[in-house]
Amino acid sequence: QVQLVESGGGLVQAGGSLRLSCAASGRFSSIPGMAWYRQAPGKQRELVADITSGGTTNYADSLKGRFTISRDNAKNTVYLQMNSLKPEDTAVYYCNADVFRYGLKFNYWGQGTQVTVSS
Repeated sequence: QVQLVESGGGLVQAGGSLRLSCAASGRFSSIPGMAWYRQAPGKQRELVADITSGGTTNYADSLKGRFTISRDNAKNTVYLQMNSLKPEDTAVYYCNADVFRYGLKFNYWGQGTQVTVSS
């Protein structure tokens, strides 16, 4: 089995910063893609950013310039640096990964970490 464990969420004032981490563990051969999603109360889950094992990144248009995704392949960890946070960034942030196991690709989700931005 594969586990994604997120950390780094919390309460921050508007204009502040947070850095989320997500570490993958378990049996797998590679992780071609990792991503962050978020879900605010009463809203659908949406993509924040994703990154390939080669470092190619993709962001939600509305978040470009404030959020930065990165990964450490040696640690099987993906990060999300969030700057200039706004109250509307309040959500549960989920890590997601495409993982190759035994020649097959599986998709996994983390349990989520709460980010709350106060005004």
